[in-house]
Amino acid sequence: MLKLTLNGQKVALDVDPNMPLLYALRDIQQLTGTKFGCGAGLCGACTVHMDGESIRSCITPVSVVEGKTVTTIEGLGIDNAKGDELHPVQQAWLDNRVPQCGYCQAGQMMSAAALLAKNANPSDEDINNHMQGNICRCGTYPRIKKAIKQAGVMIQEVNKAKPVSGKKGVQA
Repeated sequence: MLKLTLNGQKVALDVDPNMPLLYALRDIQQLTGTKFGCGAGLCGACTVHMDGESIRSCITPVSVVEGKTVTTIEGLGIDNAKGDELHPVQQAWLDNRVPQCGYCQAGQMMSAAALLAKNANPSDEDINNHMQGNICRCGTYPRIKKAIKQAGVMIQEVNKAKPVSGKKGVQA
């Protein structure tokens, strides 16, 4: 029995420890926002966070996340300072009409949120470097970059407004 925190909830998975995390998320936990793309960790469609870091769930054995915190696209907004709302990345994606087919977008947003958690004011070069390996077959890269910059501004505004008492700002 593997135990982890998944989108803020403690869960126990009775699965083969070598099962790719992607299948445990999609088939066992019914969290289908994370997509299968290439199966080799190259396209980014399966990106989730493990303890705040982006990982490719298609090549990560579920045993690696035992005792860790995993966040999927379904859980991205849960830690928002305002409560159970959209994360700034999700809102910026909507505002900028980023998706076309939408298949890669969960992975794109998870990678963007991880970047912005470390650097809410990324340069174009920072974005290009961090998002490298997240493939969008529709070619919405200019809108993705614009949305990341907008989300960064939103995160900076929330973090400026947070009280000194240590209350959390926007987390990814």
